[in-house]
Amino acid sequence: METPNFSAADDGKAAAIVSYLSIIGWLIAYFALYKDKETDLARYHLRQTLLFAIVSTVLYILLSIVLVPIIITTGLVFLVYLLNVLWIALAILWLIGLIGAIQGQKKPIPFIGEKAQSMFSSI
Repeated sequence: METPNFSAADDGKAAAIVSYLSIIGWLIAYFALYKDKETDLARYHLRQTLLFAIVSTVLYILLSIVLVPIIITTGLVFLVYLLNVLWIALAILWLIGLIGAIQGQKKPIPFIGEKAQSMFSSI
């Protein structure tokens, strides 16, 4: 079975899609797919997914430090539901970005998409 050559066969769509598949996927997309053939689509999604990963990680750490001890000490179990709502919202935002990448569109992730383009303009 022959391995497809994504960099020669598409307009950056493969790098855009792979960048949504965890931080490892982002690194693969950047170094293996994007560096060989820089495209506007790949650049756009690489910027978005980088900021999304940063925001998600910071939220996870902050909420773990703040809310988990409160839940444990006070028994306010409803805060667990609040955390679940937040993770579902993040998953929906991630899915919006991934669908845009699959469709080959420069569709911004709500709340962070446009900010990512200005913050990481060097990518």
